[in-house]
Amino acid sequence: MMNQEQTTVRTPDRSKWNESFYRRSMELPDELLIGAIDSHVHAGPVLNSNPGHLDPIQVAQEAAAAGMRSIVYYDVFGWASGMAWIVNRHVPGIHTYGGYLMNSCHGGLNPRSVRTALHMEEGCRFISFGSHCTRHSAERESTLIDGKLVPFKDAFPKFAKEELPVATSVPLDGSIPEALDEILTMIAEHPQVYLNTGHVSVAEALRLLDLAEQYGIKKVLIAHPVRGRMTVEQQKEAAARGAFLEACLVDWLYPDVPRTHYYVEREYMDMGAELGRHTNAVAWMKTIKEVGIDRFVLGTDYGIRAASTPVQGMRTMIASMLDYQFAPDDIYHMVATNPAKLIGLED
Repeated sequence: MMNQEQTTVRTPDRSKWNESFYRRSMELPDELLIGAIDSHVHAGPVLNSNPGHLDPIQVAQEAAAAGMRSIVYYDVFGWASGMAWIVNRHVPGIHTYGGYLMNSCHGGLNPRSVRTALHMEEGCRFISFGSHCTRHSAERESTLIDGKLVPFKDAFPKFAKEELPVATSVPLDGSIPEALDEILTMIAEHPQVYLNTGHVSVAEALRLLDLAEQYGIKKVLIAHPVRGRMTVEQQKEAAARGAFLEACLVDWLYPDVPRTHYYVEREYMDMGAELGRHTNAVAWMKTIKEVGIDRFVLGTDYGIRAASTPVQGMRTMIASMLDYQFAPDDIYHMVATNPAKLIGLED
């Protein structure tokens, strides 16, 4: 029987949130998981070279057992909204959602694929401008040669010839391609759907924010912001303009290990998580405090075999933020309240 979207939401015992910093219980992170939403989970299917940790149903079962409200699936290679529909038919106590990534394996900026994603079963909740195959990422993902990271485009002429031309990019000024116009129009026509900047450059993300305002798109998520290169002032400006900012555990706990393998070819497996991208827990926490919690949405971006499960990752992130003296109310605002607004679950 299909799991209804109006799943009863468990509520945490807020009396435990008043614990002293020096007298925190082991159960506090678990309490903050109740009603939480992990807004960025990879649960497969994936390439055989990069097996995921759990399948989508297992992820949802563990999240439901922890009292979480929802999971938002990212599927680099397929249709996450269809995957979420299957999960919702078989896992009680939680309602999951999927998004659509405009990756090159789907033709990049492909209006037909976007239209399909918007109408697949319940429909996707976000349209992303791509992951590992945006022009920005494709130019930076790299391999190891003699102990040094070398971008694919420099190491393999075939990659530069075949993959860079089909990588997703956003014009920084002037007119936009007809396909992009059609895609932005479709997003605007579906107010429950948010625009996800994906792995584009900072300049492209800011251009997308401009275009979202122009087309009347109400919800924008600045991804990872943007992959660790956006300044605090730029993040403050984006937040002031109404965008949500994503902060994921993987950004600082696994910043430099190989993650999702996008390309089938063994030589194209990224070994450096993009050249020039560095962060750590201290910088990540400091940025959130400087920019402010009101527009941040927290998630794990988990799914790689080297990491723990997404639910365990959420617990790790929450416990670590408590260690950095974030108030329980503030953490809950970012793991429950803000993501609910982003995916349209305010009620």
